[in-house]
Amino acid sequence: MLEMTNRVLERALPFLTPVAVVLGVLLSSFAQTIVFMVPFLFSYITFASSVAISPKDVRNVIRYPVPILVSMLILQIIMPLIAFGVGHLFFPGNIETTTGLLLAFAIPTGVVTLMWVSIYEGSRSLTLAIILINTILSPFVVPLTLTVFIGNQITLDTWGVMSGLIMMVILPSALGIFVNYLRKGKVITLSKSMAPFAKLCLLTVIVLNASVAAPYLSRVDGFVISVFLVVLGLATAGYVLGLVFSKWLGFSNATMISMMYNCGMRNIGVGAAIAVVYFPPAVTLPVIMGTLFQQILAALFGKIVSNRMKRDIVELKTTVMR
Repeated sequence: MLEMTNRVLERALPFLTPVAVVLGVLLSSFAQTIVFMVPFLFSYITFASSVAISPKDVRNVIRYPVPILVSMLILQIIMPLIAFGVGHLFFPGNIETTTGLLLAFAIPTGVVTLMWVSIYEGSRSLTLAIILINTILSPFVVPLTLTVFIGNQITLDTWGVMSGLIMMVILPSALGIFVNYLRKGKVITLSKSMAPFAKLCLLTVIVLNASVAAPYLSRVDGFVISVFLVVLGLATAGYVLGLVFSKWLGFSNATMISMMYNCGMRNIGVGAAIAVVYFPPAVTLPVIMGTLFQQILAALFGKIVSNRMKRDIVELKTTVMR
């Protein structure tokens, strides 16, 4: 029953996410009273996702030095630089929106990446390695990125952001891996039973985060549409950079799929949680926008790249037969 519910939620996630945003706006008065639950809900999401990661997966990190380094370069240097530049270009003088864009593209890659990589037959072990390294570094890299780019232009609780990431990402991940170790990898039933609740928690987090951004989302004007289009463009750029670098460096198809998803997807839930707890409401808008189409972009790019690879294989077979 739980497994079937999880499959239904997986397929429906791209459509349920916008619904959750709308609910957050409509129920903003009530939802804002329980925003304090966001860090706890996200801690559960991270734990549920990490239970499937074994200590062996952690050791596999050393097997993929080049793809990991390139992914980290895109994730933590190139994309934040682009986001900061685009923020100043399209929203000059609006430091809150620029900070929101920077935060949305400075947070680590998401654990949900693993689901899409598995669907389109990418390298699961490489994906786990990138997720682990990016997750471990995030409490230090994210506050550092914000400090370097934003400085004192906005009130920044550096220790708050760092401790929030440790509580919502690092500790639950470590606990999940430890549970995997204690059960000697026999966690399939546990992981599957927790998965649907993790997705429901994610949707709840989106509802609560949207309630904070309700003053901006309730009036769809030119500014809101501009933020939506900019975030969409930046998110698309992450996927494209992952593909371009993979092709340029001659990586295998499995590695290319993994890099595409790891560079394109972000742990947008934790980004929104950080924005809600530690920043002014205006900062949350670009991060919330990212939740609207992340799953849709993941499905779209997966389909496009998968179809392209299939055509390449057919053309190669035809050439060989000649």
